[in-house]
Amino acid sequence: MEFQEVVRRRRMVRRYADRPVDPAVVDRMLDNAVRAPNAGFTQGWAFLVLDTPADVERFWEATSVDAGTSNRWLDGMRTAPVVIVPMSDKGAYIVRYQESDKHTPDWPVPYWHMDAAMASLLILQTAVDEGLGACFFGVPGARIDAFRAEFGVPDTLKPIGAVTVGHRTADTGSPGSPAHRRRRTDVVHRGRYST
Repeated sequence: MEFQEVVRRRRMVRRYADRPVDPAVVDRMLDNAVRAPNAGFTQGWAFLVLDTPADVERFWEATSVDAGTSNRWLDGMRTAPVVIVPMSDKGAYIVRYQESDKHTPDWPVPYWHMDAAMASLLILQTAVDEGLGACFFGVPGARIDAFRAEFGVPDTLKPIGAVTVGHRTADTGSPGSPAHRRRRTDVVHRGRYST
């Protein structure tokens, strides 16, 4: 698929067909993710891949505020056969920027999260390129400790969200924000910011 088509077709898919995802495709998503730009080539990220029904169910139980909750969004998201959890490692950046080829940074933004987010976008784009659907969403802050405990994730790693992956269905669940909001056209400014 051409890159511009991948960009145009990318959207958050919230309901998936009852079909497994080829493990080789999941591997391609991750191979692309680790090629994302990252400050100082720190590679301060990790990815937890949950691709068995039991592991995916454990994810939903660990991250749901109320495991018994049922709603259109959650019921659709639970149909995903794969969940990938990208995580950032702030400590890796602190160590990297103490090395002789770097300087002490004045971090204007938390690049460890930014870099993991760029890797996440590559996962989303690869899913589209492979003819799949995917959705990036947040893990509730109150459930991060339960997530860590369930999957043995060290405290040094922070999940920046999660990505569900699967084969698209005609019904993608909720129509999402684009059905209710127009794409803004006032966000690009040239030469000077103007209102």
